[in-house]
Amino acid sequence: MALIVQKFGGTSVATIERIKHVATHVQRELAAGHQVIVVVSAMAGVTNQLLDYCAQMNDLVSDAARANCDHVSAAGEQITSGLLALHLQSLGIPSRAWCGWQIPLSSDSMYTKARIDRIDTVAISQSLAEGNVAVIAGFQGISPEGRITTLGRGGSDTSAVAIAAAFNAEVCDIYTDVDGVYTCDPRIVTKARKLEKVSYEEMLEMASLGSKVLQTRSVELAMNYKVRVRVRSTFDEALGTLLVDEEEIVEQQRVTGLAYSRDEARITLVNVENRPGVSAAIFGPLAERGINVDMIVQNVTEDGKSTDLTFTVSKGDLARALEIVKGGNMPKFESVHTDSNVAKVSVIGVGMRSHAGVAADMFKTLAEKNINIIVISTSEIKISVLIEESYIELALRALHTAYGLDAAEEK
Repeated sequence: MALIVQKFGGTSVATIERIKHVATHVQRELAAGHQVIVVVSAMAGVTNQLLDYCAQMNDLVSDAARANCDHVSAAGEQITSGLLALHLQSLGIPSRAWCGWQIPLSSDSMYTKARIDRIDTVAISQSLAEGNVAVIAGFQGISPEGRITTLGRGGSDTSAVAIAAAFNAEVCDIYTDVDGVYTCDPRIVTKARKLEKVSYEEMLEMASLGSKVLQTRSVELAMNYKVRVRVRSTFDEALGTLLVDEEEIVEQQRVTGLAYSRDEARITLVNVENRPGVSAAIFGPLAERGINVDMIVQNVTEDGKSTDLTFTVSKGDLARALEIVKGGNMPKFESVHTDSNVAKVSVIGVGMRSHAGVAADMFKTLAEKNINIIVISTSEIKISVLIEESYIELALRALHTAYGLDAAEEK
């Protein structure tokens, strides 16, 4: 007997009929003799609606407001978990719905973006031993102050992988509306190919760079705790894509896939004094408020006395980031400029370690399409560029072809 964790996203539980369909996947694992923990998201669109309600009541800038917002936005997963448990019971399958605080899944107090501290396995282990299926509301936990917290958008993935790690599950199956991980978003690049395997490191880059298949923190947890994760479709029986260690991929292509993000906003501080400690004085307060800074570029003047500092944040954090940089404790600068009509395109592959020319091919391909690069950032296995948002689809298709990722034409 193995323990299987199954996670179902919002589209998988979007309607009552789809929630009933989810039960067939649970039944299959039970018939194979396995114990099952199910982690569910809110029904598609529900979390957005709840967050919209919150925004109509408050600007959600203060920590106190964000704590109350978590109280509201966590309700969607609670509803789904209860409905699925009810349906499983109607099929004769003993089931219990769990909220994050009932486990308990303990987190810090960074409301709307909380991080998991620990998961108590005692109560659920006892329930499983009694023959129950555990149906857990993803996305939520409980703070040291006893307040409901949420783990950020896509946080149900993080819940599922963390629970799989805590319970030493055989595998964590992430069910969604796609049948695996593709070389690029097939809705944009019709010649994208499904990958049988992808390394943890590549998937981490894809997730952090805009791929919507898995949430970044869930991949981090999977990699750190060696959790076997499969990305599967709720609507067929295909095994999808398996996340593995790099060593399990026999032949590494120089580029495995492309990712993109439209959720980018650029901030440029003009004529900042160029002295030691300036970057820390700017980015420290942003980090303290839970604002993630992504791409950074610095242009120092010829005399070395000042610099223009450009960085990107998510569109949703732009207003709060501006409020902080315009505050009285920031280093002096001449002016600030913003642009939210930008997007990030990235090429990813562990094969970059052993193949030269990936960056040169990227820049050449974009130049041939007359696409200007605003910012560049790199790591060992990825190259990202910031471009005008209107060019994103053209850029992805051109790069996908340039790196030889297009699916073979059917004869």
